[in-house]
Amino acid sequence: MSKGKNQYVVNHDDGWAVKGEGNSKATKVTKTQAEAIKKAEDIAKNQHSDTKIQGKDGKFRAGNSYGNDPCPPKDKK
Repeated sequence: MSKGKNQYVVNHDDGWAVKGEGNSKATKVTKTQAEAIKKAEDIAKNQHSDTKIQGKDGKFRAGNSYGNDPCPPKDKK
């Protein structure tokens, strides 16, 4: 399966936006960052891609990968 577009959660005039990598228009605009993160995670899980989360200061502060990680972490249980 091919990997989809990474999903970015970014500041927006009306709150927070979810944008696919390389897209000029937002996929979804929400009032809260938490709502935008949830939407971005849902899309990234479906497309086996990554999320990138922007903080209020404009710097990217977090993200997750939902694709096939070639070097997955090894649980020590």
